[in-house]
Amino acid sequence: FIDTYRAKYFLLAHTLNDQAENVLLGLARGSGARSLAGMAIENNVFVRPMLKIDRQTTVTACQESGIEIWSDPHNEDLRFTRVRVRKNVLPTLEENLGPGITQALVRSADLLRDDADALDGFANEFFAQIDWMNIEVNDLERLPKAIRSRVLRLAIYKAGSPAGSLSAEHIASAEALVSDWHGQKEVALPGNVKLWRNSGTISLSNQ
Repeated sequence: FIDTYRAKYFLLAHTLNDQAENVLLGLARGSGARSLAGMAIENNVFVRPMLKIDRQTTVTACQESGIEIWSDPHNEDLRFTRVRVRKNVLPTLEENLGPGITQALVRSADLLRDDADALDGFANEFFAQIDWMNIEVNDLERLPKAIRSRVLRLAIYKAGSPAGSLSAEHIASAEALVSDWHGQKEVALPGNVKLWRNSGTISLSNQ
């Protein structure tokens, strides 16, 4: 898609409401800070210029400018979880907790993104200094859990697990080799990656 159009940027029409819906969906799934941080305004070639504007404002702007609005029929289909969040959950929260819930959820996403960016930065800095295929347990134990789990995630992806394939359970099993070691067996991960503890070392392989 990107190569076909050879564009420098692609503008996406996500609004503030879409961001709030993402946060609620993430909370329902028990997601971590990175997922709850929602969508970034800029992400490589993808830019979301309307992410801080609520949906009704964009609708009104189109109407006042004589721009025809096309609505995806899937956006009205309550079989989809996101549609139920949009049509039922958010309005119920607004009704029972007061107005401003959408904006509050987006503020939380912004704060979480700042935190997640900082933690990712610390993890990347540590990762660049180690032998990621054979990581010293003592070094991992000195890290806060939020950074340690990110380092383990980086190592697992580097070893060959497909992007986005790791679940919270995968990371918890890897983390347990450091923080709850009791002689457990190797951890089997997506992409035929294996992770195990041998004495004072966490090792990885994709053989």
